[in-house]
Amino acid sequence: MIKIDVVSECTLWSKKIKRNKTFFNSILKFFPKKYKFIGKKINLTILLSNNKNIKKLNKDFRNKNKPTDVLSFPFEKKFNPKKSNYLGDIVISYEFMNKPKNISILEFKQKVVKIFIHGFLHLLGHDHIKLKDFKKMIKEEDLIYKFIKTKVA
Repeated sequence: MIKIDVVSECTLWSKKIKRNKTFFNSILKFFPKKYKFIGKKINLTILLSNNKNIKKLNKDFRNKNKPTDVLSFPFEKKFNPKKSNYLGDIVISYEFMNKPKNISILEFKQKVVKIFIHGFLHLLGHDHIKLKDFKKMIKEEDLIYKFIKTKVA
């Protein structure tokens, strides 16, 4: 089972997602079985941020001086639930999720679900540097999203 800690450093998030910890836990509830880590105590942290702060993190850790939609900081290069119980951290930018500015709450939540899945897969060791890895990761994202898209938001 996965336990999520959610930290918000941007008050704008509460306008779109009232109970953020409940929201993210409800997403996990509908993940495919292989990602639930049944019988294990797995933890991860989500930081709900903004462009200013995610830009700083992106510069500090990836040497890219620009904001981005999501950053993932895996605790290990390739997660092994037998060796560790901490997946890592996911940081999501509010401004990236809130484009365009007149986006509905439902569309906002759908974008957050998709980007959370993306960040989650990075924590497990997936990447998209090579084209074949990109295709594999997108396929996995789509598979997970199909499991949950009608159940969350």
